[in-house]
Amino acid sequence: MNTVIKDSLQGSMSYSTYRNLVKILVEEKSNSGIEKNEDLANYTVLNDKRMNRWDKTLKISAESQLKLSFFNSNITWLVITESWCGDAAHIVPVLYKIAEHININFRVVLRDENLELMDLFLTNGARAVPKLIMIDNVTGEVLNTFGPRPSEATQLVLDYKAKHGVITPEFKEDLQLWYNKDKGQNIVNDITELLCKLEPSICQQN
Repeated sequence: MNTVIKDSLQGSMSYSTYRNLVKILVEEKSNSGIEKNEDLANYTVLNDKRMNRWDKTLKISAESQLKLSFFNSNITWLVITESWCGDAAHIVPVLYKIAEHININFRVVLRDENLELMDLFLTNGARAVPKLIMIDNVTGEVLNTFGPRPSEATQLVLDYKAKHGVITPEFKEDLQLWYNKDKGQNIVNDITELLCKLEPSICQQN
């Protein structure tokens, strides 16, 4: 197993520990990561509310549940995130819900405490989070990755950048509305497709 990944796993936390950490940061009016400021602390408060909502309300469709139920690989999901990341607040709870449904070992690390790991999984040269790393528990091989956004959100960002050049605060608000409307289903579908590549028989289930 890659030493960096192995060390990161050893220092990782459970989803419940991560959620408790975020709640503590909210109480302290702080945020995770190297940079600490009022804006990031406020994002952390907002993201804690978002994660609370998804933890309580997220549903996986019956069709997706059926496909996922046939997944039987011995893997770990390692997620890189930070408390202030708006995308992560919508995505990480969905990833956990899927992992919980099919009994996948789910671990979380903070980006700025694991930059050597983060730099192995850059997105277009950037340390973008959240990032999901799928790891074979037997061989230590990285089987696939996901993130920092689901496919439809990624396309929305690309289209907006192509038209306007940069991402604006107004677009970020629109993206949050998209997440709320989608209710995690694009993430579920994307992850199901990735798991189908690991176990093609999943996709053959009706």
